[in-house]
Amino acid sequence: MTITIIAAVASNNAIGYQNKLLYWLPNDLKRFKALTTGHTIIMGRKTFESFPKGALPNRRNVVLTHSDFTFPNAEMFHSLESALASCKEDEEVYIIGGASVYEMALPMANKLCLTEVQDTPKEADAFFPAFDKSEWKVCFDEPHDVDERHAQQYRFVDYIKK
Repeated sequence: MTITIIAAVASNNAIGYQNKLLYWLPNDLKRFKALTTGHTIIMGRKTFESFPKGALPNRRNVVLTHSDFTFPNAEMFHSLESALASCKEDEEVYIIGGASVYEMALPMANKLCLTEVQDTPKEADAFFPAFDKSEWKVCFDEPHDVDERHAQQYRFVDYIKK
């Protein structure tokens, strides 16, 4: 199984504020959809609740929660380990947030698909965990400048574990 973490991360590792994304980057959203469609996505409860239309279509939505809530069109697990155990051996699984789920998954991840935003937000309350870049190899790096649809410079950077 390949465990891929996908996130948009500011220069200070910020990823969110008040359960919302920090940046509106249409190309990042397109990339997220292209990469995760047809795969299992694993997220925390707050991340799931942040989706305006509920479960993301054309993906197996898996929600980690300590409660016994049910989530429409999503499966619920109490631990990352049990969620991963429900996945197929040859599957690529995407970890899509939030901060505590990223932190739990980072030691298990084989790949990181990050959108590194060249900006430090004024306010943030959720952060991507620090990781030792010497343990990872960049396998894709695509810079993007500011344009009419993107107010910040950013780059798509994919890392694979060495």
